[in-house]
Amino acid sequence: MRLVTFNLLHGRSLTDGLVDPDRLTAAVTALDADILALQEVDRDQSRSGNLDLTAIAARALHAPEHRFAAAVVGTPGEQLRPLTHDDDGHGEPCYGIGLVSRHPVRSWQVTRLRPAPVRSPVYVPGPGGGLVLLHDEPRVVLAAVLDTPYGPLTVAATHLSFVPGWNMLQLRRVVRALRALPAPRILLGDLNLPAGPAALLSRWRPLGRRPTYPAGQPRVQLDHILADRHGRDRLPPVTSVDTPLSTISDHRPLVVDLSTPS
Repeated sequence: MRLVTFNLLHGRSLTDGLVDPDRLTAAVTALDADILALQEVDRDQSRSGNLDLTAIAARALHAPEHRFAAAVVGTPGEQLRPLTHDDDGHGEPCYGIGLVSRHPVRSWQVTRLRPAPVRSPVYVPGPGGGLVLLHDEPRVVLAAVLDTPYGPLTVAATHLSFVPGWNMLQLRRVVRALRALPAPRILLGDLNLPAGPAALLSRWRPLGRRPTYPAGQPRVQLDHILADRHGRDRLPPVTSVDTPLSTISDHRPLVVDLSTPS
């Protein structure tokens, strides 16, 4: 079973700044994931050709199950509004996360996380950049209970706040929400936290520890695959961990293989 988390940067290439569906398809196909969590995902955004990026990823993997969960309606950097209900935003540009599975899904669960109440300084690279004060955005957790060869498995995708301290509170809330779903449980996502704090705060076991950001020369791990210790023995051991360079995004995907020794 291959688990992958990937912050897509809405499918944009750092080389030419474009979003090309064929390039996105090739990048996802190369990952060959059985379970794929995606962050910074567009749906119906003009900047990404009004495409449904989660659906493209699912087709690339020949995965029968996928779902997109919007965190906001609108375009980041322009005008945004929170969702008023889970099906809000149809026919409008949306931005959020996706979850793709080659295994059948028994049920889905969406948990919404409030944004930080204060603006926070963030470093923006490039001309006119530097430290800027940004408003945080609402965040979302998308969980699925899967039927796998190892039995029922809960997997969840999320992208937590960039605001220090607030992302820690969000992680604790995510763990509490997932505890209501069947074990074993695995959380995949961009947590905007280094490896040590992510493991310490969640009390879940990291399945792979490798730097993932920035993509060219990764220095810090922001992207994680964590397993709840409860029920972890029902899953096979980790046999490989990789962070391959992709043709898109400013993050590297985190790839973790689980397999039973032959």
